[in-house]
Amino acid sequence: MASPLVQAARAATLVLAATLAGLPPAAQAGGWPGRVSAPQPLAALGGATDWINSAPLDASALRGKVVLVDFWTYSCINCLRTLPYLRAWAQKYADHGLVVLGVHAPEFEFERSGRNVRRAVKDLGITYPVAIDGRQALWRAFDNQAWPAFYFLDAQGRVRDQQVGEGRYEQAERTLQQLLREAGQTQVPRDLVQPQGSGTQAAAGPQPPASRETYLGTDQAEGFVSAQGRLLGGQAQAFAPAPRLVNGQWTLSGGWQPGAQALAATQAGSRISYRFRARDLHLVLGPAVEGQVVRFRVRIDGQAPGADHGSDIDAQGLGQIDGHRLYQLVRQRGGSAERLFEIEFLSPGALAYAFTFG
Repeated sequence: MASPLVQAARAATLVLAATLAGLPPAAQAGGWPGRVSAPQPLAALGGATDWINSAPLDASALRGKVVLVDFWTYSCINCLRTLPYLRAWAQKYADHGLVVLGVHAPEFEFERSGRNVRRAVKDLGITYPVAIDGRQALWRAFDNQAWPAFYFLDAQGRVRDQQVGEGRYEQAERTLQQLLREAGQTQVPRDLVQPQGSGTQAAAGPQPPASRETYLGTDQAEGFVSAQGRLLGGQAQAFAPAPRLVNGQWTLSGGWQPGAQALAATQAGSRISYRFRARDLHLVLGPAVEGQVVRFRVRIDGQAPGADHGSDIDAQGLGQIDGHRLYQLVRQRGGSAERLFEIEFLSPGALAYAFTFG
């Protein structure tokens, strides 16, 4: 059975698909009907295990402020694509009484590392306060269910609105403007931000991906096929790839040791192949040994990606793992055709967690 956090991540992905499909607001799950957070959820800020970009905040420090709380985790593609808007709102409305507060709630074990989160916050250009919710105190206080999730709190600390999944940014900004005016701000701008993200923070493609998020660890693996080898946790094996894949299927070759959350490459030349249909392909990767650099090569339909390379590789398909994070490996310039993706690790020591698409 999927853990609550994994189920929540999948819920966020489904919400995104509904949004891109143009479903009405009720079907887009803009909130959770019947779910009510604590009357004053900011009282749980004392449960944060660490703070970034700020001294520890509490409800009294935020009294009189409009607060936008963003539940996120740094390897989540849906979360990353909201960041250009969050940064823009934090800057635009800071002098009008808005506080954007990121709440980092981990999914994978490596996201529990304060050092990893601090590095991610710096690399992603986040300057507003971030609370690390390592014990899920804030997650429970808000009765949160997914990443990303926005909570709009008025100047009295009450949750006035909530939004799950990316998108609907105009609606979100109009809500912020309304709450700021209610708080007594008289010079609140009426225009809307139009940020342009790049790399993993660029907006999703015009069509929803036909391939869905795929976990590789034994706890949640789906779509795996093989001519030789089984996904048995803790057992290092030699895998032989399946001769044919259909959309959403993946296979392994070479030496691998499956784990609950990730697959570990045990020898140079180990590969993962995945048949997908989407504009973008991302893979959450990390080194088995902290500080280790693992080189890899990507092929699309057996060829170097050329113009279809993602932001974390070059046109020849070459890249390297320099830390635990999400890597953009494919961005198709001509749409979202079905392709065969292959990644070969040129040295052992890679950890592979999950594919996501856009």
